[in-house]
Amino acid sequence: MARYISALMVGLLAFSTAAAAESPKVVIRWHGQSFFEVISSQGTRIVFDPQNLEEFGQITVPADLVLISHLHSDHNAVGVIANRDQARIISGLKMAGKKVEWNPVDEKFRDVHVRSVGVYHDDVQGAERGKNTIFIVDVDGLHIVHLGDLGHLLSEEQVKEIGPVDVLMIPVGGVYTINGSEAKQVVEQLKPRLDILPMHYGTRNFDALLPVDEFLEDQKNVQRLPNTNELVIDSGAKPAQPAIVVLNWRKGAAGGAGEGK
Repeated sequence: MARYISALMVGLLAFSTAAAAESPKVVIRWHGQSFFEVISSQGTRIVFDPQNLEEFGQITVPADLVLISHLHSDHNAVGVIANRDQARIISGLKMAGKKVEWNPVDEKFRDVHVRSVGVYHDDVQGAERGKNTIFIVDVDGLHIVHLGDLGHLLSEEQVKEIGPVDVLMIPVGGVYTINGSEAKQVVEQLKPRLDILPMHYGTRNFDALLPVDEFLEDQKNVQRLPNTNELVIDSGAKPAQPAIVVLNWRKGAAGGAGEGK
């Protein structure tokens, strides 16, 4: 009997280990500014805020789903989507007469569920820079949140609307968005579980924004990846604390991975 129980326990352990090893993995690539590419375990390609700034060179990617947080040209450059005529393109904002209004999103696309939360591009309710959209993408058991050009701290209601966060893409470069210090407060509000990916900050090749330094100051578990723009996330991971992952804006490119001006 004891031998049977022992064998059963070994079998359960092996099954548990195999199940953990088979957790879906999601690939995330950063292409500068707020431009991210997410590839699900089933191969669905999601693109956030495509940009075509000349400082980052010529970037072209395929996509199945394109999410645009607002209508500024460095966030809605759908021309960089190689198959844009076939891709599903969703903007978080829409024109209502002469006004720009939020375009609420809550829909399923293949193996992805995407929804939106309307926020502002500044801290005066859009009076300076208008509206912005936060996108929440649920894929492979992960809640991936892209804050677009967030310009203010979040209200309690907005935090509740966003819900649990596994991976957070957050602007930190100030000038047109929250700065590094404010970004730390937003991270504390949202409490991401796995990874924090700073975006929309100044790099050696693009110095119109503040560098990532203020956001990284006094932070724990910072991982700089200077030679790659790619991160592979295991949806089954259970880290003791989230990691701040500073990617390069292109694999092997100069002026990324947290380098300032």
